[in-house]
Amino acid sequence: MNNKKLISNHLRLRYSEAFKIKVVEEIEKGKLTISEASRLYEINGGHTIYNWIRKYGKNHLISKTVRVQMKNEKDIIKAKEERIKELEKALAATTVENIFQKCYIETIESSLTEAEKKTLLSKLSPEQKRVLERIEVS
Repeated sequence: MNNKKLISNHLRLRYSEAFKIKVVEEIEKGKLTISEASRLYEINGGHTIYNWIRKYGKNHLISKTVRVQMKNEKDIIKAKEERIKELEKALAATTVENIFQKCYIETIESSLTEAEKKTLLSKLSPEQKRVLERIEVS
């Protein structure tokens, strides 16, 4: 499990990857606390197990976002974003034009007599009448 090396009168322990992962899994599953694992497996060093948890634990993925995409996906997304901007500009222009036309119609209507309104309405095509009805409703 542990490889022991003697370096200048100090005993230095090297732990295998499998051992580190086993300790981290036991802590994450709640079988052991960090201090219990440290005592049980005689792991010295205050930050040793914390470093293992950071490296091998599942919790290290919580705050990270991993994005997997195809090679041309960035280009496709960029093209769609540009298209959205174009459509938003077109919608804004149409909205302004619609507001202008409603104001114009209201101005004209306020200056016409009832007889003049009836005469003008009789000259409209069925499609024009439907458009006018939609404008008056909204």
